[in-house]
Amino acid sequence: MRFGLGCAQLGNLYAERSDADARAIVDAAWDEGIRYFDTAPHYGLGLSERRLGAALRDRPRAQYTVSTKVGRLLEPVEGGGDDLADGFAVPRTHRRVWDFTRDGVRRSIEESLARLGLDRIDLALLHDPEHHPDIALREAFPALAELCAEGVVGSVGAGSKDAAVLTRVVTECTPDVVLVAGRYTLLEQPAAETLLPACAAAGVGVLAAGVFNSGLLAQERPREGLPYEYGAAPAGLVRRAAALAEVCAAHGTTLPAAAIAFPGRDPSVTAVVVGADSAEQVRRNAALFAAPPPAGLWPALTERGLL
Repeated sequence: MRFGLGCAQLGNLYAERSDADARAIVDAAWDEGIRYFDTAPHYGLGLSERRLGAALRDRPRAQYTVSTKVGRLLEPVEGGGDDLADGFAVPRTHRRVWDFTRDGVRRSIEESLARLGLDRIDLALLHDPEHHPDIALREAFPALAELCAEGVVGSVGAGSKDAAVLTRVVTECTPDVVLVAGRYTLLEQPAAETLLPACAAAGVGVLAAGVFNSGLLAQERPREGLPYEYGAAPAGLVRRAAALAEVCAAHGTTLPAAAIAFPGRDPSVTAVVVGADSAEQVRRNAALFAAPPPAGLWPALTERGLL
């Protein structure tokens, strides 16, 4: 199973980072053997794509895989301000416009190629198709398939935190993979109800992202104030995370280690995708991925009613 780097932080997710710090994140990932990088125009109004492309420019092209997404076009705006309302500490030079039309998809890929400095996208994903599901499945997905046939895109799929819409993509379209964010984690597993069985039946690979549930599972000792779904975690979920951490500690491991290892227990999951705020976090996460918890942890969590 592969370990990938989620690149929202390269777009200044939540906080500003320098170009040097962003480059250090990608360099650390490369040094740890990570060769899959997931980005999107949405992340920092194109900043993530530009920084990722710059960091990979001198790397052997055949040695890495890049995925990006379609569904939001970036239109220039005037007036200043910042993009923190959408979670990114960047100047608001553009606005996002939903567009799942064929022309919108083709334009999105063309603009992503320019920002990344690439001549092809290894994996293109519908981004949050639940916002416009009918046109996304009826028009955007076939547009991605066209680009795949033309060699501009290597493979296609969809990425979302909505397991129901991803199940629709699997059953109504012909994706190669889906990326499910935050819905197949140690904390909660709604994707296990219909999405994972549908993927197994159709031979569709699953990329598990958001495994820390926005940060709640990223600390060994969960506490109030940690994020969940891009806001403060509810008290009930903090208590559940603390109970998970207690069982992990009793088995000689940690909550973050278990969170990274959990999705890979399902055979449909082909990669775990984790973001990082710093090069140090990349190295920590890679070390956790390389040393999974003892097998006895999972039945113990089940016995406690936590899985």
